[in-house]
Amino acid sequence: MVEVLRSGTLTQGPVVARFEDAFARAAGTAHAVAVSSGTAAVTTALEALGLGPGDEVITSPFTSAATLAAILRTGATVRFADITRDDFAVDPDAVASEITPETRVVLPVHPHGQTADMGKLAPLAEEHGLHLVEDAAQALGATFAGRAAGSFGVGCFSLSANKIVTTGEGGVVTTDDAALADRLRLLHDHRMSELHAAVGIPKLDRLDELLAARRRNARQLSVGLAGTPGLTVPAELPGREHAWHRYSVLIGPHAMLARDELVAELAERGVETEVHHPKLVFDHDRFREHPQIPAVSRRDFPVALKVTEEVLSLPVHPALSEADVDTVVREVREALGA
Repeated sequence: MVEVLRSGTLTQGPVVARFEDAFARAAGTAHAVAVSSGTAAVTTALEALGLGPGDEVITSPFTSAATLAAILRTGATVRFADITRDDFAVDPDAVASEITPETRVVLPVHPHGQTADMGKLAPLAEEHGLHLVEDAAQALGATFAGRAAGSFGVGCFSLSANKIVTTGEGGVVTTDDAALADRLRLLHDHRMSELHAAVGIPKLDRLDELLAARRRNARQLSVGLAGTPGLTVPAELPGREHAWHRYSVLIGPHAMLARDELVAELAERGVETEVHHPKLVFDHDRFREHPQIPAVSRRDFPVALKVTEEVLSLPVHPALSEADVDTVVREVREALGA
């Protein structure tokens, strides 16, 4: 950061270029274009693909409001496909049933650090001549069949303060398409500053270390919480490598405490938890009766709706010691009567 301040070049300079090169290597793509936020990453990717009014995008109802807001900014119409319970990601069969002649983009979200089923989604998009845009905001370091999240189509990453690699605020779009990368770089309004890139470079240098710590903590949590009444631990599915941006359990209807009761109980015990996401994305006030969102009902997405009622994220970040993780396990088990 001192180097940047002394240089007098605060935007679109050599430090951003260094960061982009390092990120492309980490993401397994030929090009990475740094932007100002994760929301800007999705918006910029869709704008560079020429998306606009009359086009349709299929995505998940179990995602951040930022994902939906970025799509709507292009003027495109949004269609939703239900998710699968084991990975919280869009069900490829549900996506297939939503494709219409107006569909131009399939936009799977890789939730909580694990990819969607790219082995089915990528061929599905290719079969129908659709662009594949991955919301990999939480999935840097995740893989499917040895291939990195964000490398199957156009990858969109967030670098906000709670991400595995952060620049304070920022995002990245990844692609193997040189022409698309050029178009992305022409959208200067969304670019990252030199100062933000300077924050991110040391984090990228430590990516393997950060991922190893998260994976170690996740394994310890899963072993410790196995068999807890009413609690389902998250699964790292075959052929996928989880980045563990979040460690999200499901608190079922037969648990001693309902999910929100458990949140309150753990807070009293000194264990911080978070709920991602407590409602389907189109249920936010700002999106109700939106002209670019066809009328939908929560009943149309039974799996996603159930997950919003049961999902709970426990601490998994690299700063946790082994004793810290043991404390989390003990407090959760005691709260649920184990």
